[in-house]
Amino acid sequence: MNIVWFKRDLRVQDNRVLVHASLSGPVLPLFVVEDDLWHQPDMSARHWEFVHECLIDLRSALHELGQPLIVRRGSVIDVLADFRAIYQISGLYSHEETGNNWTFERDQKVAAWCVQNAIPWYETQQHGTQRRLTSRNGWSKSWDSYMAKPLTSPLSLQPISDLILGAIPTVSDLGLSSDLCAQRQKGGRENGLERLNSFLYQRGENYRAEMSNPLNGSTACSRISPHLAWGTVSMREVSHKTRERQRNLKKQSKLTKGRWRGALSSFSGRLHWHCHFIQKLEDEPRIEYSNLHRAYDGLRLSQPESGRFIAWANGETGLPFVDACMRSLAATGWLNFRMRAMVTAVASYHLWLDWKQPGNHLARYFTDYEPGIHWPQIQMQSGTTGINTIRIYNPIKQGYEQDPYGCFIRRWLPELSGIHDAFIHEPWKAPNVHSILGKAYPEPIIDHLDAAKRAKNNIWSVRKQSDFSEVAKAINNKHGSRKSGISSRRRQKDQKCVTDQLSFNFDDDNAP
Repeated sequence: MNIVWFKRDLRVQDNRVLVHASLSGPVLPLFVVEDDLWHQPDMSARHWEFVHECLIDLRSALHELGQPLIVRRGSVIDVLADFRAIYQISGLYSHEETGNNWTFERDQKVAAWCVQNAIPWYETQQHGTQRRLTSRNGWSKSWDSYMAKPLTSPLSLQPISDLILGAIPTVSDLGLSSDLCAQRQKGGRENGLERLNSFLYQRGENYRAEMSNPLNGSTACSRISPHLAWGTVSMREVSHKTRERQRNLKKQSKLTKGRWRGALSSFSGRLHWHCHFIQKLEDEPRIEYSNLHRAYDGLRLSQPESGRFIAWANGETGLPFVDACMRSLAATGWLNFRMRAMVTAVASYHLWLDWKQPGNHLARYFTDYEPGIHWPQIQMQSGTTGINTIRIYNPIKQGYEQDPYGCFIRRWLPELSGIHDAFIHEPWKAPNVHSILGKAYPEPIIDHLDAAKRAKNNIWSVRKQSDFSEVAKAINNKHGSRKSGISSRRRQKDQKCVTDQLSFNFDDDNAP
């Protein structure tokens, strides 16, 4: 029989691995719960809760095809060896995975085991990311070509008799730390399809204008990211449905089209963006644990002052907009792109924390944690790639612009509910605030303007090193977007270090 190993592709629709295996013989659909993976520093209980819901849904979908999902717990190699002792395994089938370093090393061991036991392992491309890519030239066209392929429908499966399905363990079974996320998104394919369809036909009209709004962004954004991360819907499905919606809009009046055309154009660009960043980690796995440009090694202490990290992680820095974002993240598992960039920049620049510890914290809290997007973004917003614009977000200015009346701040920092709008972003300037600051709410742990100035000087001192540009040029040749859209004047301003921000050019956010 063939074993289909489900990983980050928890669906039966548009699952080419399942189809290919089905055409070659009986299929044993398998998911392995790996305790060691779930105790890695970037994994958390909220991730498993989401996956648990996806697995229940997947088991039901496979049952309708004829053979429910088999769940086993332990090492993948041990599980495969147990099945090999009972069955003749014709092949192992799975999608390619660009996961964290633990899964990368795990897959290397599985590959060696398959060779040793003469079992062919058929890995199939999962989305727009390409394995063993030699050049970024033509990458966008390849993405378009891949997404244009027709969707696949699952085939019937032959039931396997006398096979225990296996229990899907709970958070408690896995011994994961308690992680109450009251407003976390729910897993399962139906929830993913609902989010996609409601965005394309109802919620998405103001996407371009409100994606960065801390309150409205949670509705205006698609919110399909955790479903893409765990594969309850495929990127190709999303691409097909988006193009179908765009074609339908062309037939409608200009009044009806309204803001939809711009919204879906921006959304389509971000689908490319999704795979563009995963490609970086696929091409260079060390992005997860070491500076992309090694000139930054040692710039920040690997074990900085713990008090600053704890204050940032708990939303107690005394910078209201930053703290509101961190507390919102803890409760919902989500932040919009701009807020993710800002809280990362504050940790890395203003608090001068090495990016690995904050990066792991955010990974655990993002329900949609996708290693291939997360770690390149963490480095990009921390200024260690060598090829991106230095973006030291002003957290006070961001608050005034994105939350002018303090509605978002008051929602997540109720201790500031009595502060007047004029002072909500800088409560230390409010009259008679002594009963709150330092008691119900902390005073700022840093002077954000001085901290930004020091960080900027430190980062630019590295970029001025004699051999910095040559190394940066090599990094850009390997990882840089071929559609940056950045003007030559802008490139000169950034000391010829090419940025691959695509269309995300937040010039106004650079002021300290």
